[in-house]
Amino acid sequence: QVQLVESGGGLVQPGGSLRLSCAASGTVFDINAMGWYRRAPGKQRELVATKTRTGITTYSDSVKGRFTIARDNAKNTVYLQMNSLKPEDTAVYYCNAARTDFLGRRDDYWGQGTQVTVSS
Repeated sequence: QVQLVESGGGLVQPGGSLRLSCAASGTVFDINAMGWYRRAPGKQRELVATKTRTGITTYSDSVKGRFTIARDNAKNTVYLQMNSLKPEDTAVYYCNAARTDFLGRRDDYWGQGTQVTVSS
């Protein structure tokens, strides 16, 4: 099992910045990808950014150039630096850790979610 603990959400004005953190514990040695998803009110959960253990990074088009994902493998921690925030970034942000075996089967683990609200 993998436990994920998130921190760093809050209220920020448009154009502002926030940094999210997520620390993983438990059986983490074989976790491949770590990242962030979000769910806005009335919408489905969507990918924000992920980063593999080897450094392969994926961003959604809506956050490219504004958000940066970083990962500290030694600390089993992933970060999301969010700049130039927009009201449409308002959502609950969920940390994700994924384990994929040699057959391609995937196990996903989720944090409890942290609220990010962008409003003036």
